[in-house]
Amino acid sequence: MIPGRVYGPVPSRRLGRSLGVDLVPWKTCTYDCIYCQLGSTTCRTLGRRTHARADEVLPELEHALTHGPRPDFISLAGSGEPTLDLELGPILQGIKKLTTIPVAVLTNGSLLHLPAVREALEPADVVLPSLDAGDEEAFHRINRPHPGLAFGAILEGLGRFTAHFPGEVWLEVMLVAGQNDGQDELRRIAHLAGSIGPARIQLNTVERPAAVEGVEALPVEALQAALALFPGGSEVIAGTPSPVQDAALSTDPESALVELLGRRPCRAADASLGLGIAPLEVLKYLHRLQAAGQIESLHLHGDLYYRAARG
Repeated sequence: MIPGRVYGPVPSRRLGRSLGVDLVPWKTCTYDCIYCQLGSTTCRTLGRRTHARADEVLPELEHALTHGPRPDFISLAGSGEPTLDLELGPILQGIKKLTTIPVAVLTNGSLLHLPAVREALEPADVVLPSLDAGDEEAFHRINRPHPGLAFGAILEGLGRFTAHFPGEVWLEVMLVAGQNDGQDELRRIAHLAGSIGPARIQLNTVERPAAVEGVEALPVEALQAALALFPGGSEVIAGTPSPVQDAALSTDPESALVELLGRRPCRAADASLGLGIAPLEVLKYLHRLQAAGQIESLHLHGDLYYRAARG
């Protein structure tokens, strides 16, 4: 695969085999969430500008679709907040002309109060925003937003977007032990999530190395108990296995692994499943890349994760 904006596919509990499209530079975001798997935000901004051009992204995506395994979804996600890119709309329109594969956008939802952002997202099939807090105080503690963001405006944007978006909205609630898992806080989040009216409400928890040391996951039993407070049809997605699918062997496995691990930490099994590389082959490439200093490993909750080496 040509290195650049397109990476994966990666295994996703919500989207199956997901081919990622990364629009913004590393850790360019409106938030600095304590649980972020990519580490602390280095550019916290509200400024929307052109980071990725449609005429660059679309040929790379076409190449990936032609030469790699067919994904279940094309997902705009990756290193930061995709709605910060002014080319979001043209890129989505171009993808829909290029393929019938459904397109998802993973966003924190912080800019949905802007009409231009809501309009840009219209071609997507699924938009997956987040809601991790039930009030302003918890919002600032967990998401650590840009000072120009107000919790009320974000809630209004989520509601307005969900009411008029022609596709589906799947709202993710990321629960963190000791932060937003108390009964009162859960009830507030559940009430707000229900009032937004998404097609799905999905409870998740921390499963990869987080930006802040000491951030811990909720046990699955606690997530199941919390589920009872949310509207019917809500679901727990943490702790469920990613779909297993057959895939063709990547033609350049080491480059594909470096691209993947530069966007998200993964276990060997995740990389194997996403890229379609046999498990023993993945371990061989991972050990070689680690010996070369291109990637590093770390333990979390008894699992061994790999990520791109940090200088």
